[in-house]
Amino acid sequence: MSNPSFGPTSHAVARLGRVTLDQLRALGHAAFFFVDLLRFTPAAFRRFGLVIAQVQAIGNRSLVIIAASGLAVGFVLALQMYYALVTYGAAESLGLVVNLSLVRELGPVVTALLFAGRAGTSLTAEIGLMKAGEQLAAMELMAVDPRARVLAPRFVGGIVAMPILALVFSAVGILGAYVVAVLLIGVDAGNFWAIQQDRVDVWRDLGNGIVKSAVFGLICTFVALYQGHETEATPEGVAHATTRTVVISSLAVLGMDFILTALMFSTP
Repeated sequence: MSNPSFGPTSHAVARLGRVTLDQLRALGHAAFFFVDLLRFTPAAFRRFGLVIAQVQAIGNRSLVIIAASGLAVGFVLALQMYYALVTYGAAESLGLVVNLSLVRELGPVVTALLFAGRAGTSLTAEIGLMKAGEQLAAMELMAVDPRARVLAPRFVGGIVAMPILALVFSAVGILGAYVVAVLLIGVDAGNFWAIQQDRVDVWRDLGNGIVKSAVFGLICTFVALYQGHETEATPEGVAHATTRTVVISSLAVLGMDFILTALMFSTP
């Protein structure tokens, strides 16, 4: 008997199956890569100088754009919140609303998105070029694991740098809001700061914001290192890897932000 011919539906199902298997294989490979990074993380702290150097390098790559964006967000947030609050006679709560908006949400999320576009792409390109130049292969020939010597310090550095950058973003944003609210609009300066001191909880608000930013730092740094390590050793491959870093990191941060917000602030 001759083999039966497959119709368009069968071919579509076969293609869908291949794509699904490829995606599951890629997820499994990424999971093993993540476990390897965690396994080499304690060794990175024994090379503490490398970690500090990466924190400084990663932070410097994003500090200017983080500070400038925080200032702009603070300006706009103060204006928008004032026009909304004054309608309901709650203009005295402007400082509190700005502070909570930045510390809880905008600071960690916007910082992570900017981090992915600036430091994340830089990390991907750096690791990708090292792979294209066979520097990683040369380290393996010398019995030096590049995951312990190159990737792990950058992984730890990104996780440490992100909360610092998020705090800078929030602090600069609050100062920008102060300039607009107090110096331009005329809100009482004492009330602007007093309501923040009275209503902002250090552990619940600021602490949860720091935890958020640390998780986002882990996500963005892992994606950047993975894309750089697994990229094709060609200029086109490195270019595509940097694009994937921004897209995947941004979507992962936005999705994780919803999950963390639901877990942290769902109860009063």
